[in-house]
Amino acid sequence: MRHYLAAAAIIALIAATSCGRDESWHTVQGVIWNTSYTIKYESRQSLDDSIATAFRDVEMSLSPFNPDSRISRINRNETTETDTLIEYIFYKSTLINRLSDGAFDPTLSPLINLWGFGYEKSPDWSLPSDAAIDSALMSVGIADCHISEGRLSKKSSETTFNFSAITKGYACDYICGMLQRNGVDNCMIEIGGEITLRGHNERGRLWRIMLEAPAEHFDSQRTGMLTIELTDCAIASSGNYRNYREDGARRFGHTISPTTGRPIETETLCTSIIAPDCALADALATATMAMNAQEAVRMLEHIDGTEGIIITNDSIYTIGTILGRVSR
Repeated sequence: MRHYLAAAAIIALIAATSCGRDESWHTVQGVIWNTSYTIKYESRQSLDDSIATAFRDVEMSLSPFNPDSRISRINRNETTETDTLIEYIFYKSTLINRLSDGAFDPTLSPLINLWGFGYEKSPDWSLPSDAAIDSALMSVGIADCHISEGRLSKKSSETTFNFSAITKGYACDYICGMLQRNGVDNCMIEIGGEITLRGHNERGRLWRIMLEAPAEHFDSQRTGMLTIELTDCAIASSGNYRNYREDGARRFGHTISPTTGRPIETETLCTSIIAPDCALADALATATMAMNAQEAVRMLEHIDGTEGIIITNDSIYTIGTILGRVSR
């Protein structure tokens, strides 16, 4: 019997405390960036307004879906001026691009749009032509982009950035940092399945995170398979089985190759990565989906503080001691 772990398959197990609830614990839930979020933190004062401000900071800097964000203005060549958020994400993305031998590249943005997964969506999407793919590939390459004295130099005027594969993770870290500056020691920030964890939960225990076990069929119900206990780290995951396009009988996953400009077909179904920060975990989860499983394992084994599980059609690869974290 084959086993699978989900890609967008991380769920925080929030303690149910309808009675005897500690009033110093706060829960904030909602929808942002077309996904849900849950934030729990222990504080004598409400920091909900500060959380909303942090979300806005990330939105107005990094969201390619918001036409008024700084990255959108850079994409339209209206400015080259960066900010501290863009600079952090740019350098982190450059690092993962290098570690993954180019598999992770936010300048794939034009190709992500072409394949119908980006911020430019068309209701009458059709399979892109070879000429359109080849043309978009000419502008891809974060290694050919640079930041100097607060100015971003692109590979070409057609180069655009979509940091979505790292932004949710970074937003978790960004909000966590704000909470910590306000005296919060215990918190969980989850955005669309990417999670940053600090301290303990409401019950004074390690945070319990469930990894889903999707069935082999795309329309099957989600069920839990594995629950692990974590703290003072982050976890993120990625996969193609729920985010795809169809053209006739053909199905295309959302992970695009920076080499061919086309959806990648590998044996990897999904991956879950634990790392010191969620921006790193988020980017590595995406990178591993764009790589051969064995190559991904070798990459992760050389990154300090990284653990993970990679699920292929017929194998399960573990990195580090993640199975030792299983809740019993």
